[in-house]
Amino acid sequence: MGLVYVGGVTHEYICLGTTILFTALDVSTGEVITQCKPRHRYQDFLGFLCQIEKSVPEHLDIHLVAGNYFTHKHAKVRVWLAQRPRAATG
Repeated sequence: MGLVYVGGVTHEYICLGTTILFTALDVSTGEVITQCKPRHRYQDFLGFLCQIEKSVPEHLDIHLVAGNYFTHKHAKVRVWLAQRPRAATG
């Protein structure tokens, strides 16, 4: 039997049941901060950053490691990070 092309993925593709999971780890305590979102938008990422900022004591620095997607590169995210010197990105 040969290979059969079933369908492609277009710009309108919707993956039903997929959830975006944002996670942050406090390496000193092992505490995990999480948020699940139905979509992967910069607004959702900003909301998660605000949750991290509220959860981490002000005297501590926050180091962010983000995957290779555009959400964390959005102009509004960059402005948010620039206004918070304790949030270092890498």
